[in-house]
Amino acid sequence: MQMRWLAVPVLMAIGSVVMAASCPPLLEGQLPKLRAKESIDLCQRFAGKPLVIVNTASFCGFAPQFKGLEALYQRYKDQGLEVIGVPSDDFKQEAKTGEETAKVCYVNYGVTFTMTEPQKVKGPDAVHLFKVLAQQSNAPKWNFYKYVVDRQGNVIADFSSLTKPDSPDLIEAVEKALASKP
Repeated sequence: MQMRWLAVPVLMAIGSVVMAASCPPLLEGQLPKLRAKESIDLCQRFAGKPLVIVNTASFCGFAPQFKGLEALYQRYKDQGLEVIGVPSDDFKQEAKTGEETAKVCYVNYGVTFTMTEPQKVKGPDAVHLFKVLAQQSNAPKWNFYKYVVDRQGNVIADFSSLTKPDSPDLIEAVEKALASKP
């Protein structure tokens, strides 16, 4: 009888190791959610899901792409697509406060997809997510650089700021990510 009780913690520990092993390197860690007191556990929230990850900036000339990104999210969310917006002042065009950033995203553009607090997205101080994106493809060259990631956590395409969210090439990459096996 006592051996069974010992087996439970051992099995739970093994399960945790298996869960950790199934998390792709891209999704290791947490990021603070924009204007919320919670952090997003990237692995727990996004593992096994196709993603579009984009570095954003509130006062960039490409900010109207928020509308296109929201439309893309609405079009494919029922098929499992997640969009992650990561504001950054790396290109000197982000609001000074999270409150201002939230107003631009949520009020001005009606964003409902996941947004984080502003982060570093390029160079040695970049957050882990963007370090792995850069290793798998390219570091963002400007605001609204877009990455399409398959269900295994691999970048399958990246797009410049000039590529609009409704671009046929980006849509094709999203549909490829949606078709990928977990």
